[in-house]
Amino acid sequence: MQLDTLRPKHTTQKEKRIARGGKKGTTSGKGTKGQKSRAGHKIRPAERDMIKKLPKLRGRGTNQFKSFGVRDVPVNIRDLERAFTSGDTVTPKSLVEKGLVAKRGGAFPMVKILGMGTLTKKLTIEGCGVSASARAEIEKHKGEIVAKRLKHEHVTETS
Repeated sequence: MQLDTLRPKHTTQKEKRIARGGKKGTTSGKGTKGQKSRAGHKIRPAERDMIKKLPKLRGRGTNQFKSFGVRDVPVNIRDLERAFTSGDTVTPKSLVEKGLVAKRGGAFPMVKILGMGTLTKKLTIEGCGVSASARAEIEKHKGEIVAKRLKHEHVTETS
């Protein structure tokens, strides 16, 4: 082996750079016209376009995870204090008559009494849900809670 016979293992020839002008011909090594001959071209897979056409997300908006279940209408103790007198009975029907809640689809709504505010009157609660703080406030003034309603039970008018 002589020094003048040594050759590098890898050639020093640079990689061909296409589309840079010079003496490469009309398409400068790109071989075609249009999007495929442009710099940074990217053709999306055909399957993606087909998948995007499927109506998976149709009808989904901002409230896509909102429950369709019927929720109780909240009524605070301060509203009962203002609307009822001592010794009155609070029912969904009486709450509709006093204008504290509205009917839903011709039926009396499910009502839950919440404990915000103070109570100074003796009231009887019938057919309504009651929170723990509201129960304590009602029982503190010798009021009573009777006829607990079943969950998701609609009380309809029977007169």
